[in-house]
Amino acid sequence: MRKIAALLAASLLLAPGICLAAPSASSAPAFDVQRFSQDMKTLSDDRFEGRAPATEGEKKTIAYLIQQMKAAGLQPGVPGGGWTQNVPLLKSDIVGAPKLSLRMADGTARTLTQGDEIAVRAALTGQDKVDIASAPLVFVGYGVRAPERDWDDFKGADLKGKILVVLVNDPDFEGGEGDFGGKTMTYYGRWTYKYEEGARQGAAGVLVIHEYAPASYGWPTVKNSNTITNFDIVRANPKADHVAMEAWIQRDLAVELFKAAGLDFDAMKKAAQKKDFRPVALNATLDASYAVKAETITSYNVLGRLAGAKHPNETVVYSGHWDHLGIGEPDAKGDRIYNGARDNASGISALLELGRAFAKAPRTDRSILFLAVTAEEKGLLGSEYYAANPVYPLATTAGVINMDSIVGDGAAKDFTITGVAKLGLLDLLIEEGKKLGRVYVPDPKTETGGFYRSDHFSVAKAGVPAFSFKGGIDLIDGGTARGTDLAAAYTRDRYHQPADEWSADLDLSNIGPDLTLLYNTGRTLADSRLWPDWSADAEFKAKRDETAAQRK
Repeated sequence: MRKIAALLAASLLLAPGICLAAPSASSAPAFDVQRFSQDMKTLSDDRFEGRAPATEGEKKTIAYLIQQMKAAGLQPGVPGGGWTQNVPLLKSDIVGAPKLSLRMADGTARTLTQGDEIAVRAALTGQDKVDIASAPLVFVGYGVRAPERDWDDFKGADLKGKILVVLVNDPDFEGGEGDFGGKTMTYYGRWTYKYEEGARQGAAGVLVIHEYAPASYGWPTVKNSNTITNFDIVRANPKADHVAMEAWIQRDLAVELFKAAGLDFDAMKKAAQKKDFRPVALNATLDASYAVKAETITSYNVLGRLAGAKHPNETVVYSGHWDHLGIGEPDAKGDRIYNGARDNASGISALLELGRAFAKAPRTDRSILFLAVTAEEKGLLGSEYYAANPVYPLATTAGVINMDSIVGDGAAKDFTITGVAKLGLLDLLIEEGKKLGRVYVPDPKTETGGFYRSDHFSVAKAGVPAFSFKGGIDLIDGGTARGTDLAAAYTRDRYHQPADEWSADLDLSNIGPDLTLLYNTGRTLADSRLWPDWSADAEFKAKRDETAAQRK
């Protein structure tokens, strides 16, 4: 991996005759960790109600961000003096408790309870009611159609009006090798893709089978993320991207379904890992009935900016999402507020602290944009809207550094990014890390599909070099063993749960070192004439190449 990184650094970043005058550790600003902690504490306070879009919590969040950006010395990021970019969204809620039932192959009738065996999302098709009667269930393996890999789980089956039952992740996940790159998740493994493909197949619904390892999180995360208000960007034809019923089911329920049909779940999962798999009727039907309240609302991205001294029309972006899940189902302690302290009050606090540092320092040659986006938790919607409606041209955006859940479990010797990517911007980060005595390690859990789960992905799809930074797990206090244990405990006990709260006991010793690394990386890029690129085999390079003539 290091050899690849070195080769990419040479081929992608360093044009002949260009010298990188990177800031040294001693010249980087001193970051105020207590101020960072106070921002994080404020944004995750109960008064902000979990920072969900289209709530009072959003209003308080937007006001706080603008106040802090002004105080930092940033300028309004929207031409004409505005701090916010309007983001129109479809907002959708299930009204009351949905009526859900299954009739198994053996004739057994089973009533399903929202949040227990099943987690149904409010329809994002724009319809005001979902009525599904006796829809046949069909197991379609991993629900993947990938012509470039000669893979088709559907084999021409007529699935119109049916309910697709699918496995999460890729066909390679269990065995660790195959047509999908081994353990590393491709976009085909994401649950979002499963729903999109279901719509292309004309299905009435898609049920994703939850299992902890391939999903990379537990059922509480699924329940808390899906049984609340749903959002989507406003689409001309939403039924082209969404089925009427999008849901997850627990593994135990799937096992029952398969057993009633005379099938062994584990054997069918193994069969689905092979190219010759064909859809299998489960001889069961589903009934679903619930009203949906759908409306178009406006949420907001918040933008602060520092104009470049020499090349103001070229931009380096720091980004993070300000939203979280809001108010939802209570946990065992009765807490209903999903404060999202780590996810992502921490990333926004880092964004503000970097803004303060750049504002106090000499102006960079290129402009710096500090972009706080909405509705990440609803499907990267704020960043997707920005990518489709950029305030500053993407062609002359040199790179995007995203910060999501930047608080770790203490200072680390290493660092990484979410997912796997080969791009010059990562090479620059690696080089800056070396100057600080820190080492880059590839994401240790690429099977979670991290590259597709943060806001950098929205702009990467549009061709812009981008990554989402992650602190390391080789902790100065406790090494890799302790870092791995603490990361797993957060995912199990706090991720997308009310327990993700600020505490005075949080170990923030990583904040100074991590922000120094991110500051130096952004500063080096902003003061250079470099245009980082994707590697030759990256799926986003062709899109970037389309605008090459606009970069000089």
